[in-house]
Amino acid sequence: MKASLSSRQWIVVGLAVVTAVIHLILGLGLVGGGDINALFVLNGVGYLALIVALYFLPQLAGQRALVRWALIGYTAVTFILYFVFNWPDIWGPVGLLDKGIELVLIILLWLDKNNT
Repeated sequence: MKASLSSRQWIVVGLAVVTAVIHLILGLGLVGGGDINALFVLNGVGYLALIVALYFLPQLAGQRALVRWALIGYTAVTFILYFVFNWPDIWGPVGLLDKGIELVLIILLWLDKNNT
């Protein structure tokens, strides 16, 4: 099956995959030899599941608006919790890069809300 997505939607897919991979890498301790962090792993899997549900499952095509709102909310919660859990040490480059990606993801999903 080939998805018929706009350029903006492909960018949304790319951003969601990048933030998912960042969370999976951090959660699996692949950088710095840390322990497995289940919340990071689940967050990464959640991004992947929501992006697949949004654009790649024809069974959910009628629910795209709902799935889009779920992804916006999921991303917003992830964005906010970064600052809650890391305050006042919020200046890590990976964290800030990921928060930038998530902010752009929210904006693009919002702009795409009328293209169901």
